[in-house]
Amino acid sequence: MYVKRHITSILKKRLQKFPVLSLTGPRQSGKTTLLKNEFQEYKYFNLERIDHREMIMNDPVGFLKVTGEKVIFDEAQRFPDLFSYLQVISDERGTPGQYILSGSQSFLMNDKISQSLAGRIHISHLMPFDFLELPIKDPGISDIIFNGFFPRLHDTLIEPHEFFPSYIQTYIERDIRSLKSIDNLDAFSRFMGLCAGRTGQILNLSSLANDAGIAVNTAKSWISLLQASFVIFLLQPYHKNFNKRLIKSPKIYFYDTGLVCSLLKMNQPEMVPAHYLYGSLYENFIISEVIKTCYHSGKIPSVYYWRESNGVEIDCIIERSYNDIIAFEIKSGQTFNKDYLRNLKKIPFADEVKKYLVYPGEFSSSVSGVNITGQDNLFNLLDELWD
Repeated sequence: MYVKRHITSILKKRLQKFPVLSLTGPRQSGKTTLLKNEFQEYKYFNLERIDHREMIMNDPVGFLKVTGEKVIFDEAQRFPDLFSYLQVISDERGTPGQYILSGSQSFLMNDKISQSLAGRIHISHLMPFDFLELPIKDPGISDIIFNGFFPRLHDTLIEPHEFFPSYIQTYIERDIRSLKSIDNLDAFSRFMGLCAGRTGQILNLSSLANDAGIAVNTAKSWISLLQASFVIFLLQPYHKNFNKRLIKSPKIYFYDTGLVCSLLKMNQPEMVPAHYLYGSLYENFIISEVIKTCYHSGKIPSVYYWRESNGVEIDCIIERSYNDIIAFEIKSGQTFNKDYLRNLKKIPFADEVKKYLVYPGEFSSSVSGVNITGQDNLFNLLDELWD
């Protein structure tokens, strides 16, 4: 079953203005399915296929001239020299919508784009489903967090405990080995598990490296790999030149909570609310939805967290523009408590922002200038964030 993705209209508009479009995102996020269904007038070549790759490599200029315009190159990072040829051909034609490049490794893609296609290409990101794209209706919070959002998992109804171990193994063997030479893949797999155990926490590279039995520089490099392949993102602290001391290290989150649950060895959704990391998992779920809906709206997320050295913390700060700021305080408890509002009242820029308490309960209202957003209203809010 094909699910139309929200980003589709954005991609079609961008192709009317740019000669080349880049679509990156995690492996299995649905890039190929979207491109084949929505751009059927484009010729399709998968550069992971040796025959497709060799056909192009033998005579790139001749191939590009014969195939003409409207061509999709999937997993384009597999033939990085292609980007230089695309620059020359697309400049000669001078028309929009000539090529679509797709790939699951943003580091390799962006490196070649900056060298060859800067100013000629629009870069978009397709994440796994956001909540509003899910084909199932009214799932429970525990099921949402446990299952995650990868399209194939929902399309085939494959069980998470069957999907994610295979996904992790494929990711490590294909993406990680091609991005960087890592001798001990088992150590990298354990490192991913340790990152999952730190979901929603401030990143401490020394502690992480010590627990993983690796050097700090290695941990830093592996964090970069997980970012480049869209497994994790780092939420940076927000600051506006305030005099109070602020925490300056980022927090670590995963793009998909189902992957986190798998790395934490959960095998059924009932384990989620009982897990000691449930609060962090719910927080990860909300913040990843903010990030995904932003990308799927064709925008670059300006999302942060706020934490003072005295412990006052706001989970999510969204800067839509300099004077348009939204603050989310995220609580996993289903019963509203006025103590949930305490930090929202203490931030020094409280008068400048729209303040929301996000929690999985049923009560939605406004209390002391804070919008209380329960589960039923949460996704209307997310849908409106990037309008």
